[in-house]
Amino acid sequence: MNNKRWTVLLTATTAWLATVAATDEAPFTAAEKRAVVEQLGQTLEANYVFADKARTIAATLRRHLDAGDYDAATDRHKLASELTDDLIEASNDLHFAVGVDPAWVADYAARQDPARVAALRESDRQGEARQNFGFAGLRYLDGNIAYLDLTHFADPELAYDAAAAAMRFIENGDAVIYDMRYNNGGHLEMAQLLASQLFRGDKDQELFDYDYNLDGRRVERGQWVLPALPAKRLTGKPVYVLTGSTSFSAAEWFAYTLKKLGRATLVGERTAGGAHPVDRKPVGTDFFLQVPIGQIRDPVDRGDFEGQGVTPDHPVASADALAVAHRLALAELAKTDPAKRADADWLAPELAARPQLPAAALKTLAGRYEGRRIDLVGGKLLYTWRERFRLALEPLGGDLLAIEGVRDFRFRIVRKGGKVTALERIDRDGTTQIYARLD
Repeated sequence: MNNKRWTVLLTATTAWLATVAATDEAPFTAAEKRAVVEQLGQTLEANYVFADKARTIAATLRRHLDAGDYDAATDRHKLASELTDDLIEASNDLHFAVGVDPAWVADYAARQDPARVAALRESDRQGEARQNFGFAGLRYLDGNIAYLDLTHFADPELAYDAAAAAMRFIENGDAVIYDMRYNNGGHLEMAQLLASQLFRGDKDQELFDYDYNLDGRRVERGQWVLPALPAKRLTGKPVYVLTGSTSFSAAEWFAYTLKKLGRATLVGERTAGGAHPVDRKPVGTDFFLQVPIGQIRDPVDRGDFEGQGVTPDHPVASADALAVAHRLALAELAKTDPAKRADADWLAPELAARPQLPAAALKTLAGRYEGRRIDLVGGKLLYTWRERFRLALEPLGGDLLAIEGVRDFRFRIVRKGGKVTALERIDRDGTTQIYARLD
């Protein structure tokens, strides 16, 4: 199947409109509006996954037109915005969007020209490359936890090398965290590639089962764990997926399927609830319709989450999800490896909610200590030693202070009679050293 046609990427109408070429805004007549609504209804009925609902929705748009609800839409962009709102309200399907892009419509009509298709493909590749094909962050968290931040699922035909590099980067982690909190979807084939790393390759395992409309015919298809990968598999390792209210479509399917198969723990907020695959179709010479063309089903009970979203196993604010998942991963690893218990205990204060100390409390910590000092600058604590090295300090709670960029020791404030009397350095191995306050 042509991956270019298969996309589950939600792109907000405003984003589409921000990138399209300007249209000469000749007077937009009532007859032209009616033609757009009629053509939109026909496109909807020919492509929407639910044929019976398509007829009802198309009739709803015509009633809005007849009632004069679009009379105030003086230009094409305004009409597209209002049609998008009415489509979503009538269907409760966030995948719908109407936009104005005559250049794209012309390109669509020219797809029979191989040279034009190749040029468009290269333009897509260059655009994806500027976004690193969605791979926004790769790093290792304390405790050897691999972390992958993905903003969208790019076409793997274009993004395979980037995906392979990311998969190889995380392959040595003792656990892995996939960040889908701000991922708005994309190509399900990329989700298939990444998810395949979490399963054995010598055992058949379905990931997604779906059907869709393709040029007037119904296609049924399943996607399975791939037997060959560019990186080592992560079978047996704990997996966590971070979710948020802006996780959409393919990002939701990635989380939902892994949860259904018992392969990942979800941490964060309920997702947006856009389960249907979509395609773009031309409407006349200026407009396009982004329309859900099929249904995806999970491999366990053939369900989905359309309009409901995916519920995380650990509901927390999306902003706190990474720290919570990190704690969960460390605790899980400690169950089977006692040596990991020390990692979990040491990192617990850093991964807990950070206290916000008032300025007066911070001020009491500023002063000179043996061979070092603490200054309060711009509301932040700065630690200086040997008069040349300076790093920021961050309160961890319980009089503990983390040092910027330092992983193997931290400070504890020593008090006597309510006054700060010393800094205690606490090393990761449990050894300590006291630096008396000098002022």
